[in-house]
Amino acid sequence: MLHGPQRGLFDLEFRIPSECADRLASGQADLGIVPSFELTRQELDVVPGAGIACHGPVRSILLVSSKPAPEIRTLAADSSSRTSVQLARVVLARRYGATPYVAAHPPDLPSMLRAADAALLIGDSALHIDPAGLSGHVYDLGAEWVEMTGLPMVFAVWAGRMGAVTPQVEAAFRESCRYGRDRLEDIVVAEALARGFAPDLVRDYLTRNIVHELGPREYQGMRLFLEYAAGLAAASGPGLQAV
Repeated sequence: MLHGPQRGLFDLEFRIPSECADRLASGQADLGIVPSFELTRQELDVVPGAGIACHGPVRSILLVSSKPAPEIRTLAADSSSRTSVQLARVVLARRYGATPYVAAHPPDLPSMLRAADAALLIGDSALHIDPAGLSGHVYDLGAEWVEMTGLPMVFAVWAGRMGAVTPQVEAAFRESCRYGRDRLEDIVVAEALARGFAPDLVRDYLTRNIVHELGPREYQGMRLFLEYAAGLAAASGPGLQAV
């Protein structure tokens, strides 16, 4: 959308996924990358075939705990992605029988673990940590979901307000995604430098950990996640408080 043939087709703003969802809800945006959990909260048209998913370890969504998962009673969560928070609740409840109190917290691991039994780190905050060097228990929530269900996990989708996803929009997103995939090494170099990561980490993340093109199995996994998340929310409420 910035560098390929699709540049200039859209007025672009860059925000975290939860803010993208809020801007769609308020009418300030027509299209956005939104947490998949948002599909339980808003009537949105999904841009088919485009999103963010994983088929195993995702690396950028880590649950770090001072206790084994079944014993977690409090969870400090970076709430920048609503799907990741709900995924943590689903995995802990369905796989480990734990239903912790969840509180929003700035993404600083030491202070999170002082405030709660476990910490949920998302995105760059998780990627800047070497899981192998941590004491305690570390759970990659992408791997946890795939092991639990046998299905991919879809974290976010491109979606629009009703009527915004036209055939022309679908084509632009599909072609833009392929333009980027054909230039992954350029993206690796640029993002590693801008974000302070080793190029190998960025390359592995973009080529091994996450999937950008979604098909039938990804959508099957997404539907199951939304079913689980909606059921959990109905039973226990949203359970996320700001601190």
